[in-house]
Amino acid sequence: MYLGRIVAIGMTKAGKTTAMYRVSSRSFPNREAVESNGLVSILPRAGFEGDLRKNPYISYHCVRIAGEWAVATNGSQTDPIVEKIASGMSPRDAISLGLLAMDYEKDSLDTPRIVAVVSCKRPQGYLGIVRKDALLVREFTLKPGEVRYISTYEANKPSDQQFSAEFDGACADCAAQYVIDGGVFADFSNAVTSAAAMANGDGFDLAVKVL
Repeated sequence: MYLGRIVAIGMTKAGKTTAMYRVSSRSFPNREAVESNGLVSILPRAGFEGDLRKNPYISYHCVRIAGEWAVATNGSQTDPIVEKIASGMSPRDAISLGLLAMDYEKDSLDTPRIVAVVSCKRPQGYLGIVRKDALLVREFTLKPGEVRYISTYEANKPSDQQFSAEFDGACADCAAQYVIDGGVFADFSNAVTSAAAMANGDGFDLAVKVL
């Protein structure tokens, strides 16, 4: 099944919270997640920089940290959401305002913008989406071993039915791999690259995977 881009929030069985992002793409598969200076960006692979002239939405910061919160998204909404949280706004309001201001992507598919936010200090996370027909944000209480997700297509609303059990990655690298081929994510096609932020004390460790 093809879901497009995916964001997820979860907690390992040991109680570590995590935010994950996966690029699944049929149109622009030549991309990679790159970690630098405490954030993760999605960039065209070497030799495919010209893809940016075809679609300006394919490169962006996908994972950033704002204090106790890790933010993962599928577009340029990452930065304004992080900045609002850093200024003291609640994650729910920052997600809502960021998605409302940016709106869905004005490409040929009206691609939704999606967001996942998770805390490193409490079992709390959020999933949000702005589609052409809706803006939805929901808070979740995270449970050990469970991951909840939302995607640009098909699974495109925060729901209790969209989860994966038996998540037990011990590190950020494990979480980035899990969103590629672990649990229910193994059933979703066209994976290209992924990133994850996993709680480590009062902060987060970051990791990326490139296929």
